[in-house]
Amino acid sequence: MTDSTSPSPTTTGTATTALLDDPRPQLHEALATAAATVAGVRTDELSLPTPCGAFDVEGLLAHLVAVVERIETIGRTADVGEVPDTIAVPLDELPARWAESSARAEAAWADDNHLERTVRVPWDTMPGRDALAVYVNELTVHTWDIARATGRTPEWDDEVLVVSEAAMHQVLPDPVRAPMWAAFADALGDAFDPPFADAVEVAPDAPAIDRVVAWNGRRP
Repeated sequence: MTDSTSPSPTTTGTATTALLDDPRPQLHEALATAAATVAGVRTDELSLPTPCGAFDVEGLLAHLVAVVERIETIGRTADVGEVPDTIAVPLDELPARWAESSARAEAAWADDNHLERTVRVPWDTMPGRDALAVYVNELTVHTWDIARATGRTPEWDDEVLVVSEAAMHQVLPDPVRAPMWAAFADALGDAFDPPFADAVEVAPDAPAIDRVVAWNGRRP
C-alpha cells in the first residue's frame, strides 16, 4: 500500500491548490474525455464486465449518465436524492444525451459563488468546489473503467488527473478503508455497500492515471 503518512505527489503545491480552488475547467475536460470514450462503445460490448463492481458496460454507462445529472442537480441546489443511481439511455442516443447533459451540468456551475457555498452530495455536505473535484474523479475513474473493459486508451488530461488524485486523497486519506466502512455500517445497517476498496499499491513514479485508479481501489 501507498504510505498514508506520505503526501501524494499531487496533493501539495500552489499549482494543485489553484486547480482545486476552481475545478470547472477540469470538469469540462473530464466530460469531454468521457464523451469520446462513451461514443466508441459498440453494442456487442455492452455485456462486458468492468472493474467497477457488479456493473457491466451497459450498467456503467447508465450510471455515468446519472453522475452528470447529479452534477447539474447539485449545481442548481436541487435535491440530488431525486436523481437515481442509473439512467438508461439507448446506445445510439447516448452521444447526443451526453452532450446535452454535460452542457447543462457546466451551466449549472457557471456562477463563481457556487464554488463557495455548501452543497449536499449523496454522501455528505461540503463546499461546492470540493464536491466538483470529487465528481471530476468519479467521471475519470468510470471513464477508465469503460476503457479498460472495452480495450480503449483515452487521452488523459494532466490537470484532470491532478484534481482527481488530490481530491480523493482529501476524501480518503487512509489507504485502508475497513475502519471507515465499519463506522458507516454501524450507522446505516447491513445494507451498506462500501463504495471504495482499499487502495492498491503502485510505484511512486507510476503514470498519473494508474495512481488515480489505484487510490480509488482499482488495479491498474
